[in-house]
Amino acid sequence: MAVRIRLKRMGAKKRPFYRVIVADSRAPRDGRFIDTLGYYDPCTEPATVRIDQEKVKMWLERGAQPTEAVSILLNKLEAQQPQTEQEERMPSQTEAAEAESGEQQDDSAG
Repeated sequence: MAVRIRLKRMGAKKRPFYRVIVADSRAPRDGRFIDTLGYYDPCTEPATVRIDQEKVKMWLERGAQPTEAVSILLNKLEAQQPQTEQEERMPSQTEAAEAESGEQQDDSAG
């Protein structure tokens, strides 16, 4: 079964909002779905987007493919989220290795 993360249109005429859902790719746009991940309201200023990142990550790991519109929303959300303090403090393995090799070179030079 091909699973997609996509938008389900809801709301009144000329006042749409969308739910971000997980559904079988063969199901109709507003038909059956497996899980709800959040919502997107383009009519507010600025547009309101609420998506459960943990659920999205879980479904992507399971092989769900996001549609183009959902991919754009997810990329915008990732760009807006600030890094946590731990991510800022923890150097990557390559940076740590470079720092150690730099210290060893300083010790041998002096």
